[in-house]
Amino acid sequence: MSRVCTVTGKRFGKGRCYRYRGIAKKNKGIGLNITGSSKRQYRPNLFVQKFWSSEQERFISLKVSAHGIRIIDKVGFDGVLKRMKKRDALANA
Repeated sequence: MSRVCTVTGKRFGKGRCYRYRGIAKKNKGIGLNITGSSKRQYRPNLFVQKFWSSEQERFISLKVSAHGIRIIDKVGFDGVLKRMKKRDALANA
């Protein structure tokens, strides 16, 4: 399974990690210079959690980010399921 939140759709972000060298200007140096950079990925904060659906009367397991868990707490799990079904219907149409 991919590392994507099923509620929010959050996925990997791309970025770079920079290495600095030198003495800062405030310490009487000539400044910090970038001597190298490497590619990196920003990963979403994902959890596999079971949620109780009162409409279906069963537990449903989802891969959810921390932000998605907060949305489920605010809206309710069944409300989030309706949103997800509507989003999937629009994507497939």
